[in-house]
Formats: sequence, C-alpha cells, structure tokens
Amino acid sequence: MSAIAMALKGQESEHTQEAIRVIDIILRQHSSKQGCLLVRQSFFHNNPSNFVDLGGGVMGCRGFHSSFRATQSGLSLNIDVSTTMIVKPGPVVDFLLANQKVDHPNKIDWAKAKRALKNLRIKTSPANTEYKIVGLSERNCYEQMFSLKQRNGGNGDPEAIEISVYDYFVKNRGIELRYSGDFPCINVGKPRRPTYFPIELCQLVPLQRYTKSLSTLQRSSLVEKSRQKPQERMSVLSDVLKRSSYDTEPMLKACGISIAQGFTQVSGRVLQAPKLKAGNGEDIFTRNGRWNFNNKRLARACVVDRWAVVNFSARCNTMNLVNDLIKCGGMKGITVEKPHIVIEENGSMRRAPAPKRVEDMFEQVKSKLPGAPKFLLCILAERKNSDVYGPWKRKCLADFGIVTQCVAPTRVNDQYLTNVLLKINAKLGGMNSLLQIEMSPSIPLVSKVPTLILGMDVSHGSPGQSDIPSIAAVVGSREWPLVSKYRASVRSQSPKLEMIDSLFKPQGTDDDGLVRECLIDFYTSSGKRKPDQIIIFRDGVSESQFNQVLNIELDQIIEACKFLDENWNPKFTLIVAQKNHHTKFFIPGSPDNVPPGTVVDNAVCHPRNYDFYMCAHAGMIGTTRPTHYHILHDEIHFAADDLQDLVHSLSYVYQRSTTAISVVSPICYAHLAAAQVAQFIKFDEMSETSSSQGGGHTSAGSAPVQELPRLHEKVRSSMFFC
Repeated sequence: MSAIAMALKGQESEHTQEAIRVIDIILRQHSSKQGCLLVRQSFFHNNPSNFVDLGGGVMGCRGFHSSFRATQSGLSLNIDVSTTMIVKPGPVVDFLLANQKVDHPNKIDWAKAKRALKNLRIKTSPANTEYKIVGLSERNCYEQMFSLKQRNGGNGDPEAIEISVYDYFVKNRGIELRYSGDFPCINVGKPRRPTYFPIELCQLVPLQRYTKSLSTLQRSSLVEKSRQKPQERMSVLSDVLKRSSYDTEPMLKACGISIAQGFTQVSGRVLQAPKLKAGNGEDIFTRNGRWNFNNKRLARACVVDRWAVVNFSARCNTMNLVNDLIKCGGMKGITVEKPHIVIEENGSMRRAPAPKRVEDMFEQVKSKLPGAPKFLLCILAERKNSDVYGPWKRKCLADFGIVTQCVAPTRVNDQYLTNVLLKINAKLGGMNSLLQIEMSPSIPLVSKVPTLILGMDVSHGSPGQSDIPSIAAVVGSREWPLVSKYRASVRSQSPKLEMIDSLFKPQGTDDDGLVRECLIDFYTSSGKRKPDQIIIFRDGVSESQFNQVLNIELDQIIEACKFLDENWNPKFTLIVAQKNHHTKFFIPGSPDNVPPGTVVDNAVCHPRNYDFYMCAHAGMIGTTRPTHYHILHDEIHFAADDLQDLVHSLSYVYQRSTTAISVVSPICYAHLAAAQVAQFIKFDEMSETSSSQGGGHTSAGSAPVQELPRLHEKVRSSMFFC
C-alpha cells in the first residue's frame, strides 16, 4: 500500500504497477468465489438475463469490468459494463446444429465439429460429472468398440470383452439412446486411454468463452444488443456496485480500502468546434459535430477523367449510377467526364475463384481501353466480405497503380453519391474541406515551422487466428502547412507483435523502413523543407508498453532521421491514443451523452503524467466512449490548451465523412491503410482450425512472415485508403 500511496503523490516506483495488480487480483478472487467467469479484469455471472443470442451457437454475455487506478483524486475504482462471447450452454448436438447452420444431425460436418468442440467442458448424464472434450471417436456409436473388464462368474478373475459404446450404455447401463447410434461419440479420456460418451448424454456447461472470430452478422448483432443509453448504463453500474459488496471483502478491509457508493464528480470543458472551409472560401457551419455540403463545393475538387466502370455481376443500373455521379459531382465542383466504357463481367466467370475473376476483368480493361485508366469504379454484388475486393485492390494499387473505388449500391440517393464522391475526390488528390487555421495558417507551433504529423497503428488477426501476420501502418502528413492531407506506408510483421519493428530498416546504404518514406514525401511535397517538428500519434498500446514505445519506436524514428542527415535534430512530441479503456462520462440528471468537444483533464487523470480524455464526436447511439490521450514526450513544449485544440481539430479533418470522429484522423487513416493492404494477401483461413479455447498461439517473432506487396509508385503518395 505504501507503493500506491507514493504513486498517488506522483512518485511512482517500479512497484506501483505490481501493487495495483495485487489489489486487482483481490477483486478477481472476490468474483471467482461468486462463480463468475473471469476475463482479465472483467467478471461475468451465470445469469440468463445477461445473455443475448448471436446465432451460430454463440451468445453475448454481459458482465462488468472492475479495476483500481491511481488518479489525481486518489485511488479510484474503475467500473464499467463489459461484454464477452460464450458458447451456448445445453445439448452438444444443439450447439453443433446452430454452429454449422444445419437442421439435422445427419448434415453435421464432423471434422469441423471436432475443431469446434475441442477443449470445451461438458456434463454427462445421468451421473452429472464434468469433463473436458479432447476429441471425437473415429467410428460411430454403434461401431466404436472398447475393452470392458468383467468379473468371470466362476473364479472371479476379471475378463476383458469387446463391446460397442452403444451396447454398453443401452444394455449394461440401461440408458435409452434415441439418436446417438449413427454419430461419433464424445471423447473425454487420455491420449492412450479414450473415454467415450454418446453425444446425446453430453451437455455443454455454462460460461465457456467463445474465442473464434465472429461473422459480420454476429458482430453487428453483438454491437446492437450491447448498446446502452447513458442513463441505463449508469443505473446498471450503480446496481452492480451495490451487488458486488466489495466492502465485505476481508482482504480489501485488511488493506484499508473502502469503496464509495457514488460516481466521482469531475469538471469538464467543451471546446469550440474548429471553423471549416469549403470551395471558394465558403464557411462550413458545424452543428453538434456534424456538417454537410448542401449547396457547397468541395475545397479542392479534382477532375475525374480517363476512367471506366467495371461491374462484377452486381444487379445495378450502371448507366443511371454513372449519370447520377456526373450530376452530383457537378454540384460539388467535381468535373466527372463520361466514362470511356462500362465493362460487365463475363457470365461464365461468375462462379470462378476471385483471383481468376479479377484477372479476366483486367484482360478486358486492357483490351477495351486505349491506355491505362486514371480511375476505375468497381461495382460489387456484396456490400461486406466480397471475395473480389482484396484481389481487385491488389491488382489496381500494387500491380498497375490505378486509383479505384468499390461500391455496392443498394439505395442510391444524394447522400450516398456525395459520400462516394468525397472518397473519390480524396483519392485523386483533392481536398473536401479544410480547417480555417491551416489555410490562414495559424495553428499554434505547427504552422510556424515545418511540422510532420505521423499516425501509427498495428492491426492483428481476429481472436483465435494466431498465424495471421500483424499489419503495421504509418501515415504521414504532406504539403505543410496543411494538416488534412496524408500518405501511408504499410508492412507485415510477426503475428500479435504490438511494437512496430520496421520503422527503421537499414539495408546497406539504404533504409527500407516505414518512416523514411513519410520523411521523404514530406520533404518533396512541402517545398523541399525538412520537418523541424514531428508529432507522433500512436494507437493501440497499453500503459505497460509505454516505455517500449519511448525506448524502441521513438528511437527507431530518430535513427531514421539521422540516417537521412546526421546533423538533423527535429523536436518530437509523442502521444498515445487509447480507445480500449473503461472510463465513461455522464451528465448528472441528463439522458444525453456529453457534447462533442468535451475535455476532462483532472480528477480521473494520472497523478503526475500529462494525460486527458476527449470526446470530439457526437455520440448518437449508446454511451460515448472518450479517447484517452497520453503525452509521453513533448520536446515541442505545447501549452496544454494548444495541444488539446490541435487534437480536437485533427478530429475534424477526416476526408471520408462530414462528422467529427472519435480519434485523431492520422490514427484512423493508419487503421484504414493497414486493413486495406491486409486484404491484398489471402492468408489461410485460421478461424476454423484454431481451437475454440484459442490454443496453439505462435510466439511473436517465431515464424517468417509473408511480405506485403508494395504499392505502385503512381498511387504511393495518394490517400488510397480513404
């Protein structure tokens, strides 16, 4: 407790994290005694009213997160609603039918079933004993034999007889089996001594985590069913705090910790929205973090010429869509010329593998166009998870250097067309809107000297996909003094590795790292000026990794600068943005979310380090989640208000939408770039083969990683990720 007391005074030691971990473990033990499922610091009770069915034999289970934090107002308990996925309890056969979306056990794919069931726990009837599934029998219940030792009537010596599992349960145990005979048995034994049970006697026990990736439908269902308005969330959390009865926990009492029943009161400020400019210097009026381009032109409109349309068998009136785009573009100041040609996919290719469909389409493009097009509009039949998307993007961006926009139109209206045109304009080098302070230019410290803004993120495979490379992306601003225009560099790295290992990659006299590309592009696009200041926004790292970001990643970026010019010493500011935390803000006595632009930098922030919470966006659904910004290093010496204004402004320069977003745009762009380039290579589908308990993870850095194709030089500096 003395280590925690010192931390609260702002004097952290190497024991602080350990001390807080100890009292967090007391919370875990407290919940464990109540029979909860524990997932790190989140606790889930076996209460059916907390379950929501997501389909496929998977359920969402609502619980709560609970952990201690050292804050300016003392030791605080951070409590929040939390959701995890669990396997639907009940008969094993019902789970398999739902999981494989079939209506009869005869249609079950037993190889898939074996993977889905491995390591799950069951209870068997009638004895009600709990076991862990290790596999399935090779034969069905009628035919699977095992040795049964029986006492020989005469001399009492045991005698082994071969008997089928079915006969043993029906004849020896007198248990009626209705349908198990034709299906494999559940094996719960040891590798050399299997123990078999007929499938209908096995029930999955409650509260078992489901760790595979969810389908798109399951994910959207989970999000929809997990939403809670601020007032509902507040009352749920108040109720949880009462029911948790932490004050009765003897270990917490022994540590001298008691927990208040009310929420912490904090004071916040609401920053004024930055002024935006459209075409012809017109003002854009923002309201509640939103705006539109009605009767306005884009700030810098591009010309869409030398272009064509390709249609991958989508049911769509292509010419109507093209004419609507031309008309809507004209209203927004974009000159959209008539496309050179509309190419429909060959009917014979519809059922071919995606790479072949793309190859065939490109043969048509090459034969029917006089030269390489500048832009291709691609119409897809599926809105999400199209097989064609990845191979098509790779072909356009890596092989040929053609800007492309994919659409899957369902309802075409003015809003839809405007959104598509915003993306096309940004990709072709235009600007949709600009901050007034970057046009004037008058951003404190940033507009005075050349300043590069970097956004860095690492995307990992879905849970349970342990062999899929992680994708690291770095985006850098260009054309200083602008802060609205970016380019991206992307590399693959070892699975689940959070630190970016390719920021600086010397190879002889060259550097093949991610940062060099951004530095050179900034230099060439900003009037041959090197950045004197570099602001780095890093996403997705936890507090335990802050030192690694400072000591490994920042060092690599400095080395990349020195590699270009030994005498060049730019100043750095390094900011980590966290979205994956459990702090929420509520307005007392109001059903609404906090307004966009809300900043909190007191009471619940770190006792010594500089950090703040910001809600730049308008929370329309559920409860707003603020972004937690940690300033780890600041050589530029921003005033607190100036830095918060800059972060707020960078949430308004996202070219894909007409809303303020929840995190600074460079981080969003890094995330988009990583996600899009990851589609270039079709990794083996691991979600089916990994066990449902997430076994078989490779250690970070152990296997050689598949290289990503590099972007073609024609599109390398474009905002292809928009």
